[in-house]
Amino acid sequence: MFDWYWRLWDCFVYGREREHFRKYFPRVLEKELLFRPMRKYDVPAVAAIEKAAYPFPWSEDTFRACFTITYYNWVGEYQGEVVAYGILSAILDESHLLNLCVSPRFQGRGFGRQMLQKLIDEARLQGADTLFLEVRPSNTSALRLYDSMGFNEIGLRKNYYPAANGRREDALLLALALGGGMK
Repeated sequence: MFDWYWRLWDCFVYGREREHFRKYFPRVLEKELLFRPMRKYDVPAVAAIEKAAYPFPWSEDTFRACFTITYYNWVGEYQGEVVAYGILSAILDESHLLNLCVSPRFQGRGFGRQMLQKLIDEARLQGADTLFLEVRPSNTSALRLYDSMGFNEIGLRKNYYPAANGRREDALLLALALGGGMK
């Protein structure tokens, strides 16, 4: 509704922050993402990353539906380009990681780990005791990341994901104990 407001905000506030880092801490921008809340005008870029990364991507309408009161949507920028995003749902003392993706062009640089840490921090900030997520068993790189960040397998959701040839793939249900939120 007020996209013009957020565009101005990003230009003057977030843009000044980027310029500050570019001027005084250029090496930080070489290795780390700058995070900001996702805006509705980011949806086409986010959907393009999703389409490039997954055989069964979310639609732009699905991303637009994530702008509700219990969803926390973040993008990660690298050198001024949106290259990663994450969507988190937080209700009461539980959070659910709904989507985390890094553009295939930028994978392997640690950006997935940085985005995951941002979402873990957000879940804690929202008062969550536990962060849940589903992941395909075939997504071995994601499984390695989640394992390295302390997630544990707690269940299996049968036929959860669409797969090739009209088939379905199970999902592993993972959880991370956050040790109490900050609220």
